[in-house]
Amino acid sequence: MTISAIKGETLSSVSEHLQLKDIVRSLPRQVFLKDSTRAWTQVVINVSLVALGYVSIAIAPWYLLPLAWIFTGTALTGFFVIAHDCGHRSFANRRWVNDLVGHILLLPILYPFHSWRIKHNYHHKHTNKMEEDNAWQPFRPEFYAEQHPGFQQFYRLMRGNLWFLASIAHWASVHFDTRNFKESDRSKIKLSVGAVVAFALVMFPTLFITAGVWGVISFWLMPWLVYHFWMSTFTICHHTAPDIPFREPELWNEAESQLFGTVHCDYPRWVEFLCHDINVHIPHHISTAIPSYNLRLAHAALLDKWEDKLYQSKFSWKLMRDITTKCHLYDGEECYQPFPR
Repeated sequence: MTISAIKGETLSSVSEHLQLKDIVRSLPRQVFLKDSTRAWTQVVINVSLVALGYVSIAIAPWYLLPLAWIFTGTALTGFFVIAHDCGHRSFANRRWVNDLVGHILLLPILYPFHSWRIKHNYHHKHTNKMEEDNAWQPFRPEFYAEQHPGFQQFYRLMRGNLWFLASIAHWASVHFDTRNFKESDRSKIKLSVGAVVAFALVMFPTLFITAGVWGVISFWLMPWLVYHFWMSTFTICHHTAPDIPFREPELWNEAESQLFGTVHCDYPRWVEFLCHDINVHIPHHISTAIPSYNLRLAHAALLDKWEDKLYQSKFSWKLMRDITTKCHLYDGEECYQPFPR
C-alpha cells in the first residue's frame, strides 16, 4: 500500500502495515545525494566559528565570558553534528575520510569516535524499543523500586532537574570501556580511545602551562559543559514526550518508532545554524543516509504527506519542565509516569 493511500487513516492502523522502506521511497532522490562542496564548506565555516569562539574567550571582559562560552560550546556542538554525519557515512563516500574527519572533530570534546558511532547506530536500529534503545530509555517502575536509594536519587537527578548533565554520565560510563562492545569492535574502540587520551595528554598540560587553571576552566571546561547541555537537551527531546510510546520488543514497529516516535523540535535560528539542523530529526530517523544539509528538504517532503501525524514541538523551558517532571518511569499500559513521591 502506498503512503498517499493511507494518509487519512488513524495512527494505529497506519502503524500496522507501514514499512520504513515505503517512507524512504517516498522521499525525493536528491535528499540522499552527498555534496562534497557543501560538506567541506560546513567544516570550514564550523572551524572558523569555533576559532572565533576561542578568540572571544581570550579577549572578552569577565562579564561577557558567559556569552563567549555559550557561543563556543554551541559551535563545538556543530563539530559533533558533522562527526555525526561521518559516523553514518553520509559526510563522504570514502570510509577512511569519514573516520578521519569524525575522529578529528570529536577530539576537542573528548569523544571516542568509534565508541560513539557504534552505540549511536544501535540506537537507530532499536529506537524507542524497551530493553534495547540506549538513548534515554526510561526505567520500569518495578525495576526502579528495586534499586539502591543512592542510585534512585542519581536517576531522579538525571531525568529531572539535572537533565543537562546526563550526557556527561553517558559519555563517561559507556564510551571508554571496551567491555561495552563486541569483541570484533574492540580494536576500533581502543584506537578511538587512544586518540582521545593522546589529545588530552597534550591539550591539558599545554593549557595549564600557558593559561593556568583558569585557562583550563575558561577555554575547555565551560564550553564543554555548554556542549553537554545541548547534547542532553537535544537527545532527550528527540524521542521523549508524555504521549510518545516506548514499545515492548514484541510490539515494536520500526516505521512507527522512527516516523511517529521521533520529534521535530524548533530551536532559535542561531542554534539551528551552529548545530547544522540536527533537530530536524524525523528524516534522520527515516534514513541515516541523509546528510545534515538535506534534512530540511527531506522534512518538507515528510510534512507534505504526514503533517497531521508528525510530532513537532518548539524548544522552551515549559517543554523541558513537562519532560523532566512527567517522563520518568514507563509502564507499557500507562506510558510515562512521574517519580513516586
